[in-house]
Amino acid sequence: MNPNDHTIKDKLLAKGVAMPNPDSVYIADDVDPERISGDEVTIFAGSKIVGKNTLILPGTTIGYEAPVTMENCLAGKNVRLNGGYFQEAVFLGDNVFGSNAHVRSGTILEEQAGAAHTVGLKQTILFPFVTLGSLINFCDCFMAGGTSRKDHSEVGSSFVHFNYTPNQDKATASMMGNVHQGVMLDQHPIFLGGQGGLVGPVRIGFGCLTGAGSIVRKDEERYDRMILAAGTKSVSLPRRPGLHTGTVRIFNHNIRYIASLTALGAWYMHVRPLFVKDDLSKKLVSGLQKTLAGCIQERIRQLEKFCDTLRASKACERMLFKMEAVRKQFDADMDQNCLTSQGQTFVTQISVLAAENKKDYISVIRKLDAKTKSLGSGWLHNIETSLSEQLKI
Repeated sequence: MNPNDHTIKDKLLAKGVAMPNPDSVYIADDVDPERISGDEVTIFAGSKIVGKNTLILPGTTIGYEAPVTMENCLAGKNVRLNGGYFQEAVFLGDNVFGSNAHVRSGTILEEQAGAAHTVGLKQTILFPFVTLGSLINFCDCFMAGGTSRKDHSEVGSSFVHFNYTPNQDKATASMMGNVHQGVMLDQHPIFLGGQGGLVGPVRIGFGCLTGAGSIVRKDEERYDRMILAAGTKSVSLPRRPGLHTGTVRIFNHNIRYIASLTALGAWYMHVRPLFVKDDLSKKLVSGLQKTLAGCIQERIRQLEKFCDTLRASKACERMLFKMEAVRKQFDADMDQNCLTSQGQTFVTQISVLAAENKKDYISVIRKLDAKTKSLGSGWLHNIETSLSEQLKI
């Protein structure tokens, strides 16, 4: 045993971290004990904690059902990671994730979002209350909707988001709901039926339901629709490798997705810090901001890769020209123009409510009146639309 490993464990045990079988737990040398709370935190047998950015807040349980490998993850209060591999993901609090998980970088679960067993996520953002069933692959997605744990957006078991194309790109991020209304926690939930899938990039409106077994290939941005996607006929057709179709739509969907994440970045920069209660929660919000910035850069990288394949095929010159503008726009300080006067008014109003409600994020958002919600949604929507209109084709 590495002597440093023993020292780190001793520090954690001394501050109150429970380890029913400490000899079976591995804590890497680079883990900072000061970033792990000693208040009702439990790490069960066989688990591995790795990475200098690892952060664990009070009430968190690691590895109750099966061993967990946790690498540079940020776990808020009362998180339960029951088994599997978690890398560079953020859990904002009261999240439960089942066994056999495979959760990778760029994943953000906001309060009370969770998943059952055998779920794979990467570059996935789930707003509060969103629930994933079992046996799901849901990478490169954003999902919002719902008002509580009893009224939440859900993805049925054995669902797949198809995020990798035959042309070997991932310019395929899909959005269920949106940022500017989703943050207000007052929209109808979305239901994606089990044994179904989405062929990204697609956009689905609040209140929509897809039937079990449906493979959705088209956008449905109208609200409160039932989508029953019939199966395709069994045919065999000639195929020309490298041929791209719908390139303008794909490009513009990616621009809208990036613009939406930029609006979310403004929310994380100016609203989320109002709910910081202590040093650990401050570090959680800081890590949240950095993770979202990484998500934006990943989407730009994937869009650049998509455009590079078009350059090789000498297609879509307008798109390649626009990509230069995208690079310049997002190389600049994106936060400098995000807090408009409208945004500042909203932030000022919500800061008062945060102080009055013990900085409880969910409670404060639920208590916002219609006028204040409209103000905040308008601020975020303006960020998204101004970027989209500037950069889309």
